[in-house]
Amino acid sequence: MLTIPISTVAWIIVKAREFDVKDMGSDAADIEGDEDNPLGVLADRDDDPTVTELTSWIEDLTDTEKAELVALFWLGRDSGDAADLPDLVTEARRNQHRGTARYLLGSPMLGDHLEEGLEILGYDTSEIESEIA
Repeated sequence: MLTIPISTVAWIIVKAREFDVKDMGSDAADIEGDEDNPLGVLADRDDDPTVTELTSWIEDLTDTEKAELVALFWLGRDSGDAADLPDLVTEARRNQHRGTARYLLGSPMLGDHLEEGLEILGYDTSEIESEIA
């Protein structure tokens, strides 16, 4: 059973996908200075409002919620099963000193992995996500 609200995870999924769209990797970095190319405008920046908002939301979670969020990410990324969740939460708690927001936002496909983790646990966030987006 999760203590982090599913609606909170859904919000993070939506915002993480917004960030993923902006973070086009090296292709975006190559065209960052090109004002005529819309991808240059979308390139990731230190002052990116989506990153700032996501960081704030994640850092405001309780330690338990942060551990569950990381565990959901790992569950979705590695395609484990629901029985793995308690061990993943325990491992995430041991590693919290490393900065949860920085860790998660530095991981590609954060939104997809969180959604997959929730699906493994039997949750469907599509309706909530459509209300948020």
